Amino acid sequence: MNNNNQLMPDKGLFAGVNPIMAVGSAALIIAFVLFTVINPEFAGSVYSAAKNYIASDLAWYYIGLMSLFLFLAVWLVFSRYGDIRLGKDSDRPEFTNFAWFSMLFGAGIGIGILFWSIAEPIYHFQSNPLIAEGQEKTVEAAQVAMRISIFHWGLHPWAIYAVVALALAFFSFNHGLPLTMRSVFYPLFGEATWGPLGHIIDVLAVFATIFGLATSLGLGATQALAGLNYLFDVPITDGMKVLLIIVITVFALVSVVAGLDKGVKRLSEANMILAAALLLLVIIVGPTVAILSGFFTNLVDYVIFLPELSNWVGREDTNFMQGWTAFYWAWWISWSPFVGMFIARISRGRTIREFVVCVLLIPTVVGALWMSVFGGAALDMVMGDNGQALKDAALELKMFKMFESFPMTGILSFVGIILVVVFFVTSSDSGSLVIDTITAGGKTDAPTAQRV
Repeated sequence: MNNNNQLMPDKGLFAGVNPIMAVGSAALIIAFVLFTVINPEFAGSVYSAAKNYIASDLAWYYIGLMSLFLFLAVWLVFSRYGDIRLGKDSDRPEFTNFAWFSMLFGAGIGIGILFWSIAEPIYHFQSNPLIAEGQEKTVEAAQVAMRISIFHWGLHPWAIYAVVALALAFFSFNHGLPLTMRSVFYPLFGEATWGPLGHIIDVLAVFATIFGLATSLGLGATQALAGLNYLFDVPITDGMKVLLIIVITVFALVSVVAGLDKGVKRLSEANMILAAALLLLVIIVGPTVAILSGFFTNLVDYVIFLPELSNWVGREDTNFMQGWTAFYWAWWISWSPFVGMFIARISRGRTIREFVVCVLLIPTVVGALWMSVFGGAALDMVMGDNGQALKDAALELKMFKMFESFPMTGILSFVGIILVVVFFVTSSDSGSLVIDTITAGGKTDAPTAQRV
């Protein structure tokens, strides 16, 4: 049934790799980058026009599609398929719950939540389309800002991750198909999946992974350099950004060469512990009571307004829906092949019900807690008398500006920089392993040279 591995030579430059996938995806990415670099003004106009078209004409599609994935994920939990185990009936989870969750959280959210957990609530508080006129800059406006922010990082993104990952894991572990995106389409296209049509599907998955990751890694490099400038006066220049990316990539290289168990798993666990430590520090030194009470209020508020925010019909906040929600959903969709495949790879032995419940609920609750702690502390400052500097700070500096108002500013800022770097490495490693798997025809033991 699977003719995919027949395309991979045993010797030579492309040993263990599908040359069509390796060359095709690399050529497409290089062409895309050259097009951008050679004429950035024209490329910018093309990308801007495409973005505007998607936002204005396809917002309904993205919002409807993501809601459909959430409905499907919830249905799977309560369906008769929930007891099916991913793999053989005798298979049990390869990783502990902590290691498993650390890896899926690091791959699925990564740097983005560090960057936006402060910036987004502040932005929505200052410019809130869902608040009644005359109620701007009030406690109610802050509540709505938190609701919107949690919505963009909550159940919907994890639903598409869960469904894509489940499809990949089921066809790979239960039906022996290669762990690549094309396998999901085998029930639709049959043997054609292993031909040109399958190559196109996998090349597009590599393309989406590369540029979906590039967005977040670019944000991470910018934020890390801003923190280094804030603490140590490191100059913010394009050359320094490139140097920082090279240094971080060297760390990522060491981790990805070590492999999933020795490299990515251990780094993800360390990353989770470091994130928990920073979260706890902010709760302790920040407005503790407001943060803790706000978390439960925000979570309940998010659930109550989830249907309203998931709807695209008759909305009066069109610009917000198109510019924010549709953009976020497109971003999550671009990440779904890479995150879905990575989650699938680490989830053998779990039942469908256990898998979907954990992938949906645990990251959503942790994300809401993170957003409530960092976003709640930031809004508490902005609504007070000393929040002007935080409001005026550049996006990449907001976390460090917020730490200025807390004790142990230097320690918090330094831990924040380290966390950004480690998130950068875990996201990069996850993406590298996924791209290796796709271009190696679904094999999870791609050659070390290819990982490099």
